[in-house]
Amino acid sequence: MAVVPYNEKEVELLARLMRAEAEGDGDLGMLLVGNVGVNRVRARCLDFSDINSLERMIFQSPGGFEATQKGYFYQRARENEKRLARQVIKGIRYDPGSYALYFFRPPGGCPTQWFGQYNSGRYKSHCFFIPTQSECPAVYGG
Repeated sequence: MAVVPYNEKEVELLARLMRAEAEGDGDLGMLLVGNVGVNRVRARCLDFSDINSLERMIFQSPGGFEATQKGYFYQRARENEKRLARQVIKGIRYDPGSYALYFFRPPGGCPTQWFGQYNSGRYKSHCFFIPTQSECPAVYGG
């Protein structure tokens, strides 16, 4: 059962986003990016209070993803990326992106905080950042 509303076009878009942002980090890296995207739809807080669909989340501007804003969101989604996108749409979470709303690729180590969110860990090239449960309870299922 899906934790956010979706249609097949949005599966394709999410899969393309996951590929564009984290293909170099392998399947788990792409799943983590997918977790962030789904969390942003679920969040209803911070910069994501009016994000109510996967498509709106993917193309959010400002505050959206670098891939869609800087032009490397052009590759089609392959079946593997679509399969991974469906996993995160079903609510399967992967650490350190389980509850993350942000990630980025720093040139060095991960900062303790980013946009007021706490570092939840790093996977390969990306650092992930989570809100507190009290500021964004919907991300945590509340």
